[in-house]
Amino acid sequence: MIVVTGATGNIGRPLTQALAAAGEQVTAVSRHPAAVPEGVRHVAADLADPAGLEPVLDGAKALFLLLSGGLHAADADPAAIVGAAAAAGVRRIVLLSTQGVSTRPFGTTRIMMRGLEDTVRESGMEWAILRPGGFASNALWWAESVRTRQLVAAPFGDTGVPVIDPADIGEVAAATLTDGRFLGGVYTLTGPAVITPRRQTADIAAALGSPVRFQELTRAEAKAGMEQQGIPGELADDTLDIISAPNAEESQISPDVERVLGRAPRSFAQWAGRNIEAFR
Repeated sequence: MIVVTGATGNIGRPLTQALAAAGEQVTAVSRHPAAVPEGVRHVAADLADPAGLEPVLDGAKALFLLLSGGLHAADADPAAIVGAAAAAGVRRIVLLSTQGVSTRPFGTTRIMMRGLEDTVRESGMEWAILRPGGFASNALWWAESVRTRQLVAAPFGDTGVPVIDPADIGEVAAATLTDGRFLGGVYTLTGPAVITPRRQTADIAAALGSPVRFQELTRAEAKAGMEQQGIPGELADDTLDIISAPNAEESQISPDVERVLGRAPRSFAQWAGRNIEAFR
């Protein structure tokens, strides 16, 4: 049995679907009740209470660990989840980390994540670490303004990074959870091309078949909006630091999605076409 945390999110949903389609027994964990694919067991649990995960982890062979926003806070203890998994006899763990661990290692949240990566490596379990860059699904922050005002409002309109489709992250996670060839690896996950917010706006408009305007926000305006979405201030600052001035490594296209999946990563235009109903 494979336990998937964050199972109802942008990564957890396609991961759970991929594992279920492959015939794996899956326990989907999220904080609130949610619909899951047929044959998948769902458990509502709070990752901030590792002791409460013991019944979930009992009998599991593998764990996908995705930290919710609260577990990025300074007083959180995500390492306790790793310890609970090892104590329960889980043999394999795949951690969703972040590319910033290697590209900007000294930010507060990235120091915490680097420590968690080390905990995973030293846990005694088989492991793999996924380090995605920016997510294509962050464009969903614009959905309401596109629906109501035909508008995308974002900072740094002409600065781009190679955002990745979360479905690709989910498929890579499924491969690392089930295929021993990928164990002991650290995988940087990006999309196939650098894309700016202005270009993303054009791709959304093309998928809609109607015009969408772009409005540039200040950094302060963007941070306030992220915090309203529940993103901790330090994590918001980390994200804004990257998207305002990506360094050479953050602008580079990684080969790791293709190395694991045997195909190129999906483009932002493909993501927009598949999710366009959110913008109508």
